[in-house]
Formats: sequence, C-alpha cells, structure tokens
Amino acid sequence: MSRSTPPAPVNGRERTREEDVPEQHRRRVAASFARAVRSGDLDLPLPGGGDTRRRWRVLRDLAREDLSLARLAEGHVDAMAILAELGAAPPRHGQLWGVWAAHPPGPNVTARTVDGSWRLSGVKPFCSGARTCTHALVSAEVDQGERRLFAVATAGAGPVEGTWASAGMAASDTLTFGFDDVPAEAVGSPGAYVRRPGFHHGGVGVAACWLGGAVAVSAPLAARAARETADVHTRTAWGSVDRDLHAAAAVLGRAADEIDADPEDALERAAPRTARARAVVAGVCGDVLRRTGEALGAGPPAADPEYARAAADLAVYLRQHHADRDLAELGGLSATKEDVPHEF
Repeated sequence: MSRSTPPAPVNGRERTREEDVPEQHRRRVAASFARAVRSGDLDLPLPGGGDTRRRWRVLRDLAREDLSLARLAEGHVDAMAILAELGAAPPRHGQLWGVWAAHPPGPNVTARTVDGSWRLSGVKPFCSGARTCTHALVSAEVDQGERRLFAVATAGAGPVEGTWASAGMAASDTLTFGFDDVPAEAVGSPGAYVRRPGFHHGGVGVAACWLGGAVAVSAPLAARAARETADVHTRTAWGSVDRDLHAAAAVLGRAADEIDADPEDALERAAPRTARARAVVAGVCGDVLRRTGEALGAGPPAADPEYARAAADLAVYLRQHHADRDLAELGGLSATKEDVPHEF
C-alpha cells in the first residue's frame, strides 16, 4: 500500500494503520522463518547428537527475539529430528516444515488407504505456520483408534481463517487446518511418533523457547534495576527474576547433557526428565511474568510494544504446559523410580 492510498474499509469503516500491525508482524515473522531455514541457520544438531545445548541455545535466542518466530523454528527443527529418527527422507532445501500433532477433544484428522496410497481427511487444530509451512508432519487416526504420523504437502489443503482469537502468539499463524482427501506418506509405524525417545527430548526444546521468552519479558526490569536511581524494591524484584532464570537455565543444561549421554533412553529416564524440566521452566516463566508485571506497572504494557507482545506471547505459549495435570504426571513418573535424580 502506498502512502497516498487510503486504508481499505473494514465493516463499513476505514481500516487504521494500527489494525494492520498484527498482519505486518505475522508477515515479518514468516519471512524471518523462511530466511532462517533457507540460509541453513536452522540446520541444528539433533537431540542426543552430542550438542543438544547448542540446539536449545539457538531456540532460546530466537525466542528472545520473537516467540512466534521461535515457535515456527521449533516446529521445523522438530520435524527434521522426527524424520531422521523414524528413518524418513530429510526435507529438501527450502522446504518449511511444521509438526501438527495436537489431539484435543472433538473432530480430528483420519487416514485411509486408497489404491495403496494414504489420504487424510478432517480438521486439525493448532497448526502453527498454517499459511507459511510448505510441508507438515500430521498425526491422524487410523484403524482401531491408533494414531500414525504422515508427511503432507500443505498446498493440497488449507487453513480455516478466524480460528485463532488471541493476540498472544498471533504471529505464529496457528490456525485450524482442513484436509479433504489429501495425499500423504506414512512416517513410521502406528504409535512410533510418541514411543521414540525423541518425543520426550523435543518436549524439553519447547521449554528452551519458553525460557527465551521469559528473558525477553524480563529485559525492561533488568534495565530499570541497573539504573543508579533504582530503589530496593526494583532491585529485589530483578534479583528474584535473575535467580529463577539462572535456575531454569541450569535445569535445561543438565537435561541436555543427560540426553547426549543417553540418546536412546536406555536408562528410561526421558519421560520424567522432560516432565521435570518443563515443570521447572514453566514455573519460572510464570513467576517472571508476574514479578515483572508487578514491578514495572502499567507503563511498559501500555507504551512498549515489544514488551507487551513478549508478555502476551509468553502467557499463551506457556499453556502448552498443563499445570497441575502435568505435575500429577510427573509425580506418577518420579515416584515409581528408585533412582530419582536429585543428586548433584
């Protein structure tokens, strides 16, 4: 749109430049994601490949820049890891992949064979990068309620507009996606997606994104605490945030080292490790949101677009952690293990 062109009317009124900002941001994030893939910046070490710390540092740093960008990047690198672990062909250069494997209550995607080829039909919610990804790994129900993973070219299907209401994580382009007899290729056997060790390893990578988002949210508080005029309350708030961010980073570092030491999960610690790491990081991120909000007041949310976006994005992204439900799962996993790893 040129500067001389008036905004297009929406619902009988002129569309303001402020209303264009979310769409502009989404397009910038999509372009940044595509550049990162095509430049090789997202050719990261595989989980358990000996440098898992670096993999998670890249995701953390992208999340510090923009959580929606990190969400798209995390989906792409997770897809690369899944394809490698399940013995499928790697993505071709320039392809942008997502992992669309949510199964909330309600309709979902089903798979059937037609003349020896798989076809997918139905709707899949929570598909990040719905208008950006060229390909996706999609979970679908097959015979007798089993679930299986399929590789799909997204050009054969389409997003359902208007299926994301929140301002938080809006630029991740997470929409419901519709499939109508779309060709697909099976990846792994039924249930292989969740049985593989990398299912748990990848779950900790999501926590690395949360941590990066929390660092971004905490930045204005750190800057205020660094001023010579900062009062004791501001410095106390930042001290608490700094302590917790440090602890969360240490937990992720330990988890990365343990995964590299046992990538195939011979010791059967992957599930409790992941549940523990995600619970710690999610708790820290929630506290960072609360403490920064209380210490900074209404100023940054009202006047600092980067802080406002980072806080809104983190609040939504953290909902991938299911609070007490996930803690109950951790309790069941850890209580049945004789070698609970509380040593140091």
